[in-house]
Amino acid sequence: MKTHTELGAALRAWRGRIGPADIGLPVGGDRRVPGLRREELALMVGISVDYLVQLEQGRATNPSSQVLGAFAQVFRLNAVDRELLYRLAGSVAPPSGSVPNEVPRGVQRMIDRMSDTPVAVFTAAWDAVQWNPLWGELFGNATEVGPRTQNLIWGHFAGAPPAGTSRIDRDPAHTDAFERRMVADLRRAADRYPDDRAVAELIGGLREANPRFADLWARYETVPTGRSRKTVVHAELGEITLDCDILTIECADLHIVLNWAEPGTPDAEKLALLRERITATAHR
Repeated sequence: MKTHTELGAALRAWRGRIGPADIGLPVGGDRRVPGLRREELALMVGISVDYLVQLEQGRATNPSSQVLGAFAQVFRLNAVDRELLYRLAGSVAPPSGSVPNEVPRGVQRMIDRMSDTPVAVFTAAWDAVQWNPLWGELFGNATEVGPRTQNLIWGHFAGAPPAGTSRIDRDPAHTDAFERRMVADLRRAADRYPDDRAVAELIGGLREANPRFADLWARYETVPTGRSRKTVVHAELGEITLDCDILTIECADLHIVLNWAEPGTPDAEKLALLRERITATAHR
């Protein structure tokens, strides 16, 4: 009963956040509380008011997938809240189409403020979405990926670095951890977006191109995201050793990759030279 009670509380909270104008209903009448009336929500979802009351009070169980989908659409839930809705209802959220690649404005503002750090944004399947100028200078303006739709996993397992781009070196332990994490992430993307043809073709191509990928794919491992270390072999500055952190933006299903150099080291000095180059170019 606890789960059903939590579902009811969530439905009431989401109902209170959506106004009639948000879903194309007239805003007239005396409204004592913010948000949609039960009658309005029931109409939009396609259920009776009595059934909605039972759901909100925790007296009804196991709403259908169609009803949950309608709730998610009316409430305009993001991916995280959508999964929460289905979980509270004792169900599993169905696939939601293709891998998203849109960067929310709030995330974009955060990225724009990281101009002193090499940072790039990738989709759940590790396609490059965007990168800042310092990342471009560090990796050669083609990011750390190969020619196949600028996908990081393809670039590592099957792609040759484009001319003029930096080479990435990792020690054996970091290479193993990186490869296992990337394969696990790709499997999560494939499970979440089974209808995305590009993801299926990417996986098929990788399994044919690289036995190491095929072996890791067959393990069905779950590997958490964590910090790693790599050495970027820059065409002009030589080796730059960096720590790498990956932030996952759940609401948009994006990965943000940040690279750091230890302060006071030659690596930090080389990053500073790249920043100076960007500044000089901007003032020309």
